[in-house]
Amino acid sequence: MSGKTDLSAFDNNWYKPGANVLVRCMWYLVNAAYFKSSFPFSRPRVFWLRLFGARVGKGVVIKPGVNIKYPWNLSIGDHSWIGENVWIDNLAKVAIGSNACISQGAMLLTGNHNYKKKEFDLMVEGITIEDGAWIGAQSMVAPGVTCRSHSVLSVMSVAVEDLEAYAIYHGNPAVKVRERVIA
Repeated sequence: MSGKTDLSAFDNNWYKPGANVLVRCMWYLVNAAYFKSSFPFSRPRVFWLRLFGARVGKGVVIKPGVNIKYPWNLSIGDHSWIGENVWIDNLAKVAIGSNACISQGAMLLTGNHNYKKKEFDLMVEGITIEDGAWIGAQSMVAPGVTCRSHSVLSVMSVAVEDLEAYAIYHGNPAVKVRERVIA
């Protein structure tokens, strides 16, 4: 063993969130009032996301308790569902396709830290959830992962690598367990 973590040396000044401080503060208030709360209606959430720069398709359903870091880094295709208490920590772009389902309590995390460096550098990579993919309840998708068309990440699983199209994954780390057949 050598070296020690030194968080006093942490510096993420290179990271630019994509909006000025005033816009970010306004978003935090809207996020608290309409998203993270138990506010029951989906349409106002879609309105607010679009107002803050998200690309949101038609027929999108967003349940209560959702937390979205930066809407300007989010796109959601037509007829997709975002379940209760989903956390979209999108320091980088998150693209969710059409007819995709992000189930309750799932986490899409675009940021991580480099544990090999004493400064614990911030690292960010986008996430892509393609058309028809299903992210199960309380599952996690790690930075840089693509969940291909109609893939399934089962309940409480962790995707650290790309998921193949029409495949079902389970576990931590998630491994392919079978093909997805849709009748």
